[in-house]
Amino acid sequence: MSKLNIVCPHCKKVNSIPKKDSYSKANCGSCKNSLLDTTPIELDESNFDHVIVNSDIPVIVDFWAPWCGPCKMFAPIYNEVSQKYPLKALFTKVNTEAEQNLGAKFGIRSIPTLIIYKNGVEVKRVSGALDPLRLSNLINENL
Repeated sequence: MSKLNIVCPHCKKVNSIPKKDSYSKANCGSCKNSLLDTTPIELDESNFDHVIVNSDIPVIVDFWAPWCGPCKMFAPIYNEVSQKYPLKALFTKVNTEAEQNLGAKFGIRSIPTLIIYKNGVEVKRVSGALDPLRLSNLINENL
């Protein structure tokens, strides 16, 4: 059976789990919290590369800022859609106000901007808030 490297959304440790079509239970070997938690995790300079490189599932990064109106409107949609993809995609967020170096490093010119990474490489970039259907379609195209 093939394995899948999953970064724990709680402690950021890398877990190797059996690859399945669906999971009823999967816990982190380190912190024991559920790997099925789909709440988007905050990334910063200290953990960004670790999460992107060590995840065998696509990592969706939402670059946003607290003062951004479209970002505030998009946040509940992003959180809602993330619930559909436990262990299929990892949803993350980068506050570009607090993490200006990451915003500059990835050439973020407008927010919100979504970047999808697969196998540590950027495969898709979309700027602007998306509705739930467009966001789901974007994720499904990149699974």
